[in-house]
Amino acid sequence: MQFYLIIFFFSLFFSVVFTVLIKKLAIKFKIVDKPEGIRKIHKKKIPLLGGIAIFLAFFIMVFLVKDRLTMGDLEISHWLGFFLGALVLMIGGFWDDKYNLKAKYQIIFPLLAVFLVIAGGVGIEKITNPLGGYLYLDNFKILIYGAGNTAHYFTVISDIFLLVWLMGMMYTTKLLDGIDGLVTGVTAIGGIIIFLFTMTTRYFQPDIGLAALILAGACAGFLIFNFHPAKIFLGDGGSLLLGYILGVLAIISGGKIAIALLVMGLPIMDVVWTILRRLKQGINPFKFSDRKHLHFRLLDLGIGQRKTVLIYYGFSVLFGLSALFLQSLGKLFALGLLMAVMLFIVVGFSYLDKKRIKNYE
Repeated sequence: MQFYLIIFFFSLFFSVVFTVLIKKLAIKFKIVDKPEGIRKIHKKKIPLLGGIAIFLAFFIMVFLVKDRLTMGDLEISHWLGFFLGALVLMIGGFWDDKYNLKAKYQIIFPLLAVFLVIAGGVGIEKITNPLGGYLYLDNFKILIYGAGNTAHYFTVISDIFLLVWLMGMMYTTKLLDGIDGLVTGVTAIGGIIIFLFTMTTRYFQPDIGLAALILAGACAGFLIFNFHPAKIFLGDGGSLLLGYILGVLAIISGGKIAIALLVMGLPIMDVVWTILRRLKQGINPFKFSDRKHLHFRLLDLGIGQRKTVLIYYGFSVLFGLSALFLQSLGKLFALGLLMAVMLFIVVGFSYLDKKRIKNYE
């Protein structure tokens, strides 16, 4: 356990150092978030590019302990594809923070990141069936010959699942990044939960647990500067990066999708509800922004940024820890409970909206 504590605090230390440096560079090159638009709740310009600090801290630590990360089923090619995908997100995030790219250009970088992960050999063979047994995703394969007549396989269902999963995770954290410290803290909790889960005797995977702990440490170091009142923001690349790393860790840990779903359950359901709500209004859900995300609604009730963030943290800890003790069917029940909570919240806010409109009239 002493080794893991050292790894955590070194990750935190690197993150703090890089955050200070990136903050100065962002200010020098005027890559800042201006308090403009309905979604902006800060009162002054805040430096962006914070995700680069987490990226550097995470992958430097991964490189330093690479021998321990390849002791199991994972190979260098898996980590290389993982790294290159994250690097693409950082490049795309930099350009977006600097030049405010249109949505049709922003999506190129997450898609390319997923492609690089798949090209690196990351995939998912099966997922647990809550009703018993497994659901296999690698049955349908297409043979592809690469350089030197080397045989490669495109596992259709597995790769499509991976694409949908990672894009969903990335855009969940991207859309969640609306108030100080929210995404960073929830991701840190996710990293700790995955670490604890992979340290149990039944699911012992020290390589995945180590990577998850590095993520938690890197997020914790950045959170020192990102908690309200934030001194630096993640930026577009950073908000995508955190969902990307959590999503990949859930896959390479053997398809522990339920853990990530329970940790990120409330934000994921908020995103799903947002998409459905905007489609019902005849609006493109990916080109339109508003203040009707759950975290904004809580703010509008006067709860405040810190308390709103702590509510999200509480849900992530409560349902994330439940994954350590519940079997597959129990996790499905917990997800159902989360859906019920979200439905209750949606109905409650819909009632308040109608009451407000009625009083206004």
